[in-house]
Amino acid sequence: MHGDRFMVGRARELRRNQTAAETCMWRLLRDRRLGGLKFRRQHVIGGHVVDFVCLAARLVIEIDGATHEDVEADAIRTADIERAGYTVIRFWNAYVYDRESAIIDMILHALRLSALPQSEKDRLDRQRMFPTPLG
Repeated sequence: MHGDRFMVGRARELRRNQTAAETCMWRLLRDRRLGGLKFRRQHVIGGHVVDFVCLAARLVIEIDGATHEDVEADAIRTADIERAGYTVIRFWNAYVYDRESAIIDMILHALRLSALPQSEKDRLDRQRMFPTPLG
C-alpha cells in the first residue's frame, strides 16, 4: 500500500515537471485530440510510471531522452509493462520535436493493432484516422 502511494506521488510530480518533449506529445494527445481517444499522462502501471497510456487500447507511449541511456533497464521495464497486457511504443525526444506527422501515423498504426475494441477501430477507420497501409 505504501508503495502505491509513493508511485502515485511520483506520477503527480512527473506531471508537474514534464519534459519539453512530453509537453509536445501531450499537446497531441490531451482532450481526446487523437481520434477522440482518452490518453492519460504519467500513469502508474505495476511498479512503473509510464509517460502516456490509452487504457482502452492498452497502449503505452514512452518518450526517451538522456535519462533512457540504459537500454537494458528500458528493455526490462518494457517487458514488465507488456506482461501487464500493454503494448509499448517509444520515441526519442528529438523525433517528437521534428516528426509530429510521422509520430501521429505511428500511434494510429499501433492503435489499429491494439486491444482497442473493434467498434472503436471501425469508427476510426470510418473517420479516415488510420494511415493508409503500405504496399
